Amino acid sequence: MNRRGDGSLDLIRRLDRGGRGKVRVGLLLPWANVAVEEELPRIGLRNAVFHHARLVPSSRATAVDASFWHGLRDAAAGAVGSLVHVPLDSVVLACTSAGFTGGLSLPAGTLTAFDVLVDGLRTLGARRVVLATPYPDRVTLSEATALRAAGFTVLAHVGLGLDDGYADVPSRVVRRLLRDLPAGSMGAADAVVLSCTGWHTLSCVEPLERELGKPVVSSNLAIALHAARLSAGAIA
Repeated sequence: MNRRGDGSLDLIRRLDRGGRGKVRVGLLLPWANVAVEEELPRIGLRNAVFHHARLVPSSRATAVDASFWHGLRDAAAGAVGSLVHVPLDSVVLACTSAGFTGGLSLPAGTLTAFDVLVDGLRTLGARRVVLATPYPDRVTLSEATALRAAGFTVLAHVGLGLDDGYADVPSRVVRRLLRDLPAGSMGAADAVVLSCTGWHTLSCVEPLERELGKPVVSSNLAIALHAARLSAGAIA
């Protein structure tokens, strides 16, 4: 755990309790993503409201590939425009892979789930991480490379090799995936990263933190942590 002994949910709840007021976060959701809207309410933030706008790529793709990411980019401006009458404190594109695959030009001030994931790891004081994703191998490797470029040591990474259908991955498969990581890497890591907003990982987090004795950070928890930090005044 970090220096206060916080797991990721512990930290989110502590910051939320100390919130100075309500914040509003606009979430730009890939059109087939259901996990974000299921998981964020279960975290129970009292000082954050999430306003959703869906991104429909022109290709009508749901699988992660270049046409999907370019489609999100093209749809983002309209989605932000649909939220123009909401007094937002932040806007997050709730797609992690869009943040490290390149070629994505977003409206000014828009963050990606990868951006808030990086910020969340830094908030937890994590420097050495292990990475698990549902992505194809090339996408998982791209994320490991991006995390290293952001200053983290990625001790090991593993993926399910899927390009779609992330919401159908059961929690037992998420936990089994971590067993494919080298034993030494897990022991040396400061945190475990469960990347992707589209798979359901919330039910895994606290059991894994108790078992491993270190924070487990998912993409959806990183979005919640971003909102909690905003409400606590930890982000200017």
